Amino acid sequence: MIRALILGGTADASVLAAEIARTQIDAVYSYGGRTRTPADQPLPTRIGGFGGVSGLADYIRSEAITHVIDATHPFAAEMSHNAVAACAETGTPLIALERPPWTKVPGDNWIEIRDVNAAVAALPDAPANVFLAIGRQHIAPFASKPQHAYTLRFVDPPEAPLPFAADVIVSRGPFTLEGELEMLRGRGIAWIVARNSGGDGARAKIDAARRLSLPVVMISRARLPERPCVESVAEVMEWLGHSTRLGA
Repeated sequence: MIRALILGGTADASVLAAEIARTQIDAVYSYGGRTRTPADQPLPTRIGGFGGVSGLADYIRSEAITHVIDATHPFAAEMSHNAVAACAETGTPLIALERPPWTKVPGDNWIEIRDVNAAVAALPDAPANVFLAIGRQHIAPFASKPQHAYTLRFVDPPEAPLPFAADVIVSRGPFTLEGELEMLRGRGIAWIVARNSGGDGARAKIDAARRLSLPVVMISRARLPERPCVESVAEVMEWLGHSTRLGA
C-alpha cells in the first residue's frame, strides 16, 4: 500500500493533490507554513517545518510514509536537500516535480544574476519605480537602495514593519497578462526583480515586461540536489502506479 507525502506549496503541488485525491491514493499534503492562509487541499494537510533532516526522517517513519514527492518551490533548496537526505536515511523512494525554468525569448531584456544581493547591485543608482516579485523573505537587502519606489506583492498582508517604504499589493495568483500590464503601467514600473521560478502561474509579469520593453533582473535558481525528477503530474502518477505494480 502507498502512503505518499507531498511536500507542497506550489500550484503544481495543488494539481497533484487533486489528482491523487481523485485516484484515492492515501497521501498527506505538507505546507512549509510561510503563508498564513494557504489554499485548501483535498487531502489531509499538515502545516509547518519538520525540524531539519532528522525531523523529516522521524515523520516519514512515524506516519508510515512509503513515497515522498518534492513539489516545493524551485527556490526552496533547503527543503529539497533535506528531503533527499531524509529519504536516503529511511530508504524511502523520492521523486521531484520540478517545473523547468523560464528561458529568454526575443524581446526579453533580462539581467541574469546569481542571488538577491547581486539583484540589488544590478538596480540603477538613480531613483526608479521597482516591482520586487521575490517574496517577503528576500526583500531586506533592498533597503540599501532606499531611493527607489518599491512595489511588493504578497499573498498575506505583512505582519511586521517592512525594512523600507513600499507599496504593498495583497493578492494570490495566478495572474493574467492583461492584469500585469495594467499594474505595471498604472504604477509606472521601470524595473522588475524576479526569481526564475518557471511555470505558468507567475509568468504573466515576464510576458508583460517583454511587451513593455522593461528590464528584468532575473535571479537564477540555486543548485538543487541530484534526485529523480519529472516535469508533470502525469509522470508522478505514473511513478506511483509503477511502484504499485512492483508491490510497494
